[in-house]
Amino acid sequence: MALHLIKLCVGCDSITDLEEWIEENRALHRRLGRDYEQTHTTRMVPKRVDELLGGGSLYWVIKGHVAARQALLDVRPFTDGEGIGRCRLVLDPKVVAVEPRPYRPFQGWRYLVAKDAPRDIDGKAGDLAKMPEDMRRELAELGLL
Repeated sequence: MALHLIKLCVGCDSITDLEEWIEENRALHRRLGRDYEQTHTTRMVPKRVDELLGGGSLYWVIKGHVAARQALLDVRPFTDGEGIGRCRLVLDPKVVAVEPRPYRPFQGWRYLVAKDAPRDIDGKAGDLAKMPEDMRRELAELGLL
């Protein structure tokens, strides 16, 4: 069973914001003639890397709700220029919307076991997939999703 990470998506107000940020970075790399690889840098290195890389994802909390995920492709520890240990989480640039679920603020990241992870919103979700993100969030707050 896969293990996931969950993290606040600071600075994003929606899944669209996250997707646009990813596309801006991809375009910048293209203009500079560099290969693009989406990474997110964190301070702490996960200890359970093998479990995370066995099909895990990074779930994003946006505006107080778990809203989306990205597949986790690699975990790369490194030491920055100031000698501080950090970690790059290599992510699939495809953002997958998930059923919104309220989540209180926290620092850093947390592990999320597969049985507690929200389900993807995909073609099988019918009207839920067509619904605007803010409406899904509001219905989840009301306990209707």
